[in-house]
Order: sequence, then structure tokens, then C-alpha cells
Amino acid sequence: MTTHTIKRYLSVLVFTAGMFSCTNLDENLYDLITAEETELTADDLNTIIAPAFTRFQAVYWGWNGLFDVYEESSDLIVTPYRIGNGWGDLYLDLHKHQWGPFIEHANNLWIAVYNGITYSNKAMLTIETIPNVEGKEFALAELRALRAIYYYILFDNFRGVPLVTTFDLPKGYLPEHNTAKEVYDFIESELTEVMPLLTETVDRSTYGRVTRWAARMTLAKLYLNSEVYFGTARWADALTQVEDVINSGNFALQGSYADNFKVANDAVSNKEQIFTIPFDDINAPGSYYPYKTLHALSQPTYNMRESPWGGSCGIPQFIDTYDEDDSRFTDCWLGGPQYTSSGEPIMFNGEHFTYVNSVTSADGAEYNEGFRFVKYEIAGLDGKGNDVPFYRYADALMIQAECLLRSGGAAGADQAAAIVTEIRRRAFRNDPDKAVVTGAELLEGSRYNYGPYEAGVITEEEGGEDIIYGRFLDELAWEFVGEHHRKQDLIRFKTTEESKSVYIAKSWLTHKPSAKFREVYPIPQPQRETNSNLGQNDGY
Repeated sequence: MTTHTIKRYLSVLVFTAGMFSCTNLDENLYDLITAEETELTADDLNTIIAPAFTRFQAVYWGWNGLFDVYEESSDLIVTPYRIGNGWGDLYLDLHKHQWGPFIEHANNLWIAVYNGITYSNKAMLTIETIPNVEGKEFALAELRALRAIYYYILFDNFRGVPLVTTFDLPKGYLPEHNTAKEVYDFIESELTEVMPLLTETVDRSTYGRVTRWAARMTLAKLYLNSEVYFGTARWADALTQVEDVINSGNFALQGSYADNFKVANDAVSNKEQIFTIPFDDINAPGSYYPYKTLHALSQPTYNMRESPWGGSCGIPQFIDTYDEDDSRFTDCWLGGPQYTSSGEPIMFNGEHFTYVNSVTSADGAEYNEGFRFVKYEIAGLDGKGNDVPFYRYADALMIQAECLLRSGGAAGADQAAAIVTEIRRRAFRNDPDKAVVTGAELLEGSRYNYGPYEAGVITEEEGGEDIIYGRFLDELAWEFVGEHHRKQDLIRFKTTEESKSVYIAKSWLTHKPSAKFREVYPIPQPQRETNSNLGQNDGY
């Protein structure tokens, strides 16, 4: 299944997003395909597999999807209530950690991921009925790995969820609620078992597919937060997985950080991509973030066909952490006076339209407050076709560095620093000395000046000096802002006082410290109302 196959099926199947939750398994996509009536070939396997992959589009960029769940609840990005626009309040519960069991983001994520699991199970059932087709064993292995990645997303956000591993279920079936440990063990065992059957090839034919390297990255992520999940650190196991990826020789850092987020990406032009969610501006648009972040007045800057909505922005306290010579700042953020694509000043009410690095409050922000996130290239008329690098090589390197930092003592810190320095070099070409970081620096606290913030002023400084490995946490933010990392990272890094996670211990903008149960989302109440077997997570 090529990238073009995935994108073609995205355009055909986009209608069905959101139709099926985990307890509605009656849809018949392949009813017309039977082994008795049709002689299927290896090429037909790709057709059968494609819908299971295309579900990832809705998981990630479906409305109130995975991007929002990980980023909007963090200390990097916020969608405040925009005065005059009348929207933004939808995201305030995420920012303030005040959500309950009816939060739409959790329910939408649940539905979208279980759609992917359902399509995976159905594809496996169909393939299992096909006798003697070349590639059958490998197709089933890839679908199991894809399904495990879907379950990893559910586990990371909800912990215990139902494990549904077959499509052939009796009418009215209500799955049982498996424990967090059962789901964790299932993901680990599935990926481990299918690993030898997954392809090691990295080229156009495997772009967007689950290769052995994508499976190893998922295991590494699972192990990286193991201490958060169950209190048992697995740094050595995470290190083993990413070092296999690194030592494969299949991947490399792009010369330019911005190249990772270009519209035209594939496994040939971009060696940093390990597992990608493909999008297409015409057949499979979906990455709508430029519309969510840019104000309508920015439309002529990028010659966008439609008017942006003007909501999301960077949290000023985070923006202030950047080094002025770090090119990732200008690669990711749009601020200052704004101009059209031809260089003419954009005027509003007789003044030059300017994005300012200040937000009055998440409860009420002016139209131009906050720098805007432009990390994904905004090209063409729509700017909706950027592929999502779900895992990239810099991620593997940073996991390697973190494991060495946490478990290797002083020598490990120095090794970690060398890796971080390698990643920083492309961001500091004009001042190479600034790219260099030492092991001692990675052991320092964070540069982020935490504390409640109002009208451009931190009203009570909390700082970041008390964050263990805080400088490394900063490095993760500068490299991966807007890449579905931040919630996972914030719950892993602790403060020295009571060893609380940064996610619940610190204040930023209008967000105040929250309770530990907020590290996990509630089981969505709409799902519990349709399945009496579902319990609820603590605190909800």
C-alpha cells in the first residue's frame, strides 16, 4: 500500500469517521469480498488494509482529537476565549484541568481510536478467510502492530480500556473493561510477537506503514513512561528499542528542522520520518491547525482560500524560554507586525496588525494576543495537507539521551549532552557554540518561569528550578512543540517537592496546580451509558 493508496482511501472513507464506537461493530465494508467468489492477490491485501490506516487521520486531526488532547492541556499551547470571536471556551477545561466525564475531547478520541481498532479487526478477519495469498502472514502482522499502536493511544490516555481483538462478535456484544496492566501487557506482547514479521524496508512503499521501526518506537514510548504507569522504571528497555532504530542506519536528521513539516514529504526526501500519518491537500485534507491558530487577517499572508478562525496561540511563558538564535523559534511561531505575501503591511482599524507575545487571560484574550503556531508549512490554497510525523528520528535520539541521563550517572549525562548537542546544531547554524550543551546543564532546572499569569505579568513566580532534569524537559519542548508530546513529557518529569509531575504541580497562564488523577482522562460518560461493563477512573 503506497502513500497514494492511503490518501486515495482517505478521500473515499472520510464519511465514515465517527460512525462506530467500540460497541457498534455491525458495519460491513467487505461484504462483497468472499474467498469463494473472488480470487484475491497480494495487491488486494493493500485494498483491504487501507481503511484501518486511514482511521489515523480522524484520530489525530479529527475535531477535538489527539493533537488537542496532548497539547491543549499542556504548558505550550492554549486556545483562549477570544473576545469578539465568541469561541475558544471549548478548550478552557483542557487548559485549566477542569474536565469531567462528559468532555468531548475524551469521547471523540475514544470513538476515533476504536474506529481504527474495528477496521483493523475487520481487515484481519477478511484476510484470514483468504486461502494461499502471498503476503497474508505479513499483512496480518502489520495489522496487529497497527492495532497495538491504537491501543497504546487509548492506554496512554485512559489506562484500562476494553480489549476487542476480533470483529466476529455476537449481536449486542458489550466488551469487558480490562485493567491497565492487561492493556499494557497486550500492547507489549502483540508488538513483540509480530516484530520479526514486520518489514525493515524504508522507502516510498512503506511510507505511512507500520514497519519494524515504528513498532520499536511504540515499545520505547510504552517503556519510557512505565514508571508513571506502574511505578517501575524501564529505561534500559526503552534504550534497547531506540538503539535498534538508531543502529539500523535507515534514518538521519534532516539538515533543516523545517523540512520535517513540509507539505511534500516522503521516505525518500525525508530520512527523519519513522512513522507518518499521510495527508493530502486535495484528496485527504485534515491538518487544519493553520485555520485554528491564525487570525483571519493572516489570510493574505499565506494566500489561503478560506479565512482562518483566530484561536490558538503559544503560551507567553513558554515563548520566553527560547534562545533568540534558535531557528526553531521562527520555524514554529509567527509574531510581530504582519504582512501580505507580497510584503504589504496588513492594516486593521488604521494600525499595523501585530501579533503580540502576551495573553490577558485564557478566559478572555484580544484578537492579536499570542504568537501563532506555524510549524507545519502553510502551502497552497488550503494548507491542510501536511503529513504528521508521528515518530521521527529526533524522537528516537531524545529517548536515547533521556534514558542515558536518567540511568547512567555523570557519564550518562555527558553522553546525553552529546546527543542533544547533535540535535541542536541545525537550530544554531549562525552561532554553533550555542548548540553545545553539557551534562551538567541537563541536570539543571527548567528555564520556564512558571506561575499564574495575567495581563502580561506573572503574578506569583514559581520558576522551574525545582524540576528534576528540567533543562532536558526544555529541550523536549523546543524540539517537539506541537507534536503530541507535551502531556506525556509533563507527567514524566517531576518537581523536587513531593515528587509531583510538572503536569499537576505547576501553574501557567490561567492554569493552576491540579490533582494527580488529572494525569489520566475519564472514561467518557457517553460510552459508559452504552456499555454497563465500563468502570470509571479514580477522581471522576
